[in-house]
Amino acid sequence: MSDLRHTAVSDSPDCWPALPLSDWKDTFDTLHMWTQIVGKIRLALTPKVNHWWGSALYVSARGLTTSVIPYGKRVFEMEFDFLEHQLRIQTCDPTTRLIPLAPRSVADFYQECMSVLRSLGLEIEIWKMPVEVADPIAFDKDTIHASYDPQFARRLWRILVSADEVLKVFRSRFVGKSSPVHFFWGSFDLAVTRFSGRAAPPRNDPDPVLRKIMQEAYSHEVISAGWWPGGGEVKDAAFYCYAAPEPQGFSSARVRPEAARYEPKLGEFLLMYDDVRRSHSPTTTLLDFLESTYEAGANSGKWDRQALERPPEPALGAA
Repeated sequence: MSDLRHTAVSDSPDCWPALPLSDWKDTFDTLHMWTQIVGKIRLALTPKVNHWWGSALYVSARGLTTSVIPYGKRVFEMEFDFLEHQLRIQTCDPTTRLIPLAPRSVADFYQECMSVLRSLGLEIEIWKMPVEVADPIAFDKDTIHASYDPQFARRLWRILVSADEVLKVFRSRFVGKSSPVHFFWGSFDLAVTRFSGRAAPPRNDPDPVLRKIMQEAYSHEVISAGWWPGGGEVKDAAFYCYAAPEPQGFSSARVRPEAARYEPKLGEFLLMYDDVRRSHSPTTTLLDFLESTYEAGANSGKWDRQALERPPEPALGAA
């Protein structure tokens, strides 16, 4: 059984840096649009996987990657490198092109990205409108968002790496259907989702397009957890957990640590990232939150936990 005892997940402060939303909001907004462009390229070319898993990005050793994308007889990959601050596009030919990540508009980034792809013989069309944001601006028209602070981009990467590793430990404790740990560019969050195995009721979202999207995402009962930079009434980065559909009793369940709270407007439990990184052991604190919120959802939703969970094993010592 994979667990913190058998991994190199670190509690070092270097692995859990500060990321105040107010300090990097402009960079976040620009980077959000850049990741949507790359994510839509992946979505356009890869098989449609249940719950939109085929659209997600993945944490890499240097940033965020599409993983391999098919294109006829060829394959290619796109990776945001937040250490050297460039978008790397690699083909199997092999050919590599680099697009600098620097203060530049979304429109400029979009034009260069599509131009570079065409130069590589990759003709790709995407829907140019961003999703899951207020007042969206078409990528090729967006000259508003044009910020990039490399210091905060690197901090974002470091947090994603640390959160990714802990979420993978959490995922390893479940033997039922589970998503990979993946990054959704629409909402700009890192997430892992567990499934009860039961179908969920049909969605009734008033917007027909949103209803179609959400029906695919939530066709089955889920408990989902992850990390998000914050926004709206959530003023800073936070870890979250929600159950969909939300079972009776979930919101009133006692979860750990004490700093965690249920946010009625979001329908989620939240644990602020700063409470995790400032704790004695960020990895233990985060796992405690993930386990206790999952238990709240699974117990109130009457999941078959014995069939879905891996039984704990005794500590075996280092390999």
